[in-house]
Amino acid sequence: MNTDQLKKFITAALFAALTCFATYIIRIPSPTGYIHPGDSFVILSGIILGPIYGALSAGIGSMLADILAAFPQYAIASFIIKALVAIVCSFIYRKLKRKLYTIVVTGIIGGIIVTLGYFIVEYFMYGFGGALAGVPLNAVQNVFGIVLSAMLFPLLSRVPQIQDLMNK
Repeated sequence: MNTDQLKKFITAALFAALTCFATYIIRIPSPTGYIHPGDSFVILSGIILGPIYGALSAGIGSMLADILAAFPQYAIASFIIKALVAIVCSFIYRKLKRKLYTIVVTGIIGGIIVTLGYFIVEYFMYGFGGALAGVPLNAVQNVFGIVLSAMLFPLLSRVPQIQDLMNK
């Protein structure tokens, strides 16, 4: 493993930990679950780390948060859904010429993936009504993640090590 790969691996581990922490520790209770800032790190993982490391970071961090929060029934689904969001965010960000508004666009598309993904999972777990009940919370969660990632990205993109990762 060369130095660049090691830096990316360590940063991915850090983003997985940040995703887990922000999802598990910082939560706002709601009637159908909780709202957390973890999705902002899912979006940023894909943008900063690229599709592979970003997907692993986002998926592992989200899965660990579900396990720690006593929602193991969502762990595998969270891994898949959040990894997919990071992959899509990575490709969209690189395709749209890396502008700040791209964070909002990637967040919106990522939010659609999250909402649809959890709707499908909850449909099989709770039926149509139960799945539909989670859609408003997911929408609020998505807006929260988009706003926070749009606020954090300009700060993170000024860090020389993050710039190096994004330029490779």
